[in-house]
Amino acid sequence: MNPPKYNEYDYINFLIATHKAYSGTEAQRVQPESDNPPAHDAITRLLHRMEPSPEVLWIEAQQHVSLNTGILVIDDSTLDKFYAEKMELVTRHWSGKHGRVVQGINLITLLWTEGDRHIPLDYRFYEKLVDRATKNDHFRAMLQTARARGSAPECVVFDSWYSSLDNLKLIRSYNWIWLTRLKCNRHVNPDNTGNRPLSDVDIASTGSVVHLKGYGFVKVFKIVTPDGDIDYWATNNLTLTELRRLQLAEFAWAVEEYHRGLKQCCGAERAGIVNLMG
Repeated sequence: MNPPKYNEYDYINFLIATHKAYSGTEAQRVQPESDNPPAHDAITRLLHRMEPSPEVLWIEAQQHVSLNTGILVIDDSTLDKFYAEKMELVTRHWSGKHGRVVQGINLITLLWTEGDRHIPLDYRFYEKLVDRATKNDHFRAMLQTARARGSAPECVVFDSWYSSLDNLKLIRSYNWIWLTRLKCNRHVNPDNTGNRPLSDVDIASTGSVVHLKGYGFVKVFKIVTPDGDIDYWATNNLTLTELRRLQLAEFAWAVEEYHRGLKQCCGAERAGIVNLMG
């Protein structure tokens, strides 16, 4: 059997080099001149052979990470697919970029970073109508998989969307540290006088230890953003300093950069395929 004329490295190089069109036809058009260049069908066959799988990502990523250092970050991003009504995985999701619900593909990513490097380890597509799994189900599944693979991160960082009690308790059961943002209406007991919303509690500039309803003691930091909004960061590490919290939050920003890179440099929003198999 003759080897394929077009392999995954050829396709990766094409994705990196192109800036507008990401179709198989375009990939075939820009191939270097040769006596026997790959046809468009060869590229299509490659995409059919390479079934998307989080396990394949892990096989590639594991050699680049240290399981006992760095942090794990979980976040999701919506890939815009405004006009792709018949494309698989496309449903309606909230988009932070657009500030509204849009039509697209929701990608949930588990990413490892130590500050200078950031490597995706796992991912899920949110498709509740098909697999009945919520975003929080995917969150827990990816952390369970990470633990089974030997991960022992310094911290797990995630947004308020994933700060449910079930998620916090799962991470605690692994003896891991978590850092997240809490909504201002989450109930805490700061002084053993009863629960009240976070927004009604005086938080020290260095952070305050409070009892989170249904969970236990956590440390909360009140951060005023440049536009005047207030963020409440919380962790189960009761000795965490504000300086370290800020450092972890900055490290976690890597997942935003990763999602932006998928869109801007790899054409994740521009691929014209209709189904997962190309």
